[in-house]
Amino acid sequence: MQMTFQEHKDKNARSKKLLLWFAMISMIMVFAGLTSAYVVSKSRADWKSFEMPSAFIFSTAVILLSSLTFHLAKKAIEKDKRNTTTWLLLSTLALGVLFVILQFEGFKELIKIGLYPTGPTSTVTTSFLYVVVVVHLTHLAGGLISILVVIYNHFKQKYKSGQTLGLELGAMFWHFLDFLWLYLFLFLYFFK
Repeated sequence: MQMTFQEHKDKNARSKKLLLWFAMISMIMVFAGLTSAYVVSKSRADWKSFEMPSAFIFSTAVILLSSLTFHLAKKAIEKDKRNTTTWLLLSTLALGVLFVILQFEGFKELIKIGLYPTGPTSTVTTSFLYVVVVVHLTHLAGGLISILVVIYNHFKQKYKSGQTLGLELGAMFWHFLDFLWLYLFLFLYFFK
């Protein structure tokens, strides 16, 4: 029995979504390990509490807003509103870049108050904080690349109502990164 074109397309879409889920689950495992090590290390005598940089608070709002713009972009392309989709995708990219800038501002705030990631004045606390945030930023770089690919494909007119797989995959990954940052932010905020 031979598959129809639509059946093949549906199977391909399910395979790609499943691969993305596997990738996201592996990322969850990485951060589960990091946050577990953080909790265990908190009992050390040299553990020091810290105040969450205000830039991290602002960046949390920015990344949540970027998730909304990506969601709205997906809804707009499903209605074949190409111009709206374009502006929403570009807004998502801009908000993603602003998130990264705010993360580095947060690092500057930490350094300004004497919390260094390495060196003689660093602590295990700040080293963990920097590692967790930098690992998330590394994954976010992948998210920004996926947004750029989605924008490129959008300009090549590869998306329209009924044909949104690439945009859906990009949105799934971006929403995952947003959720992951929200988890990390709340974890670091309440378990400092």
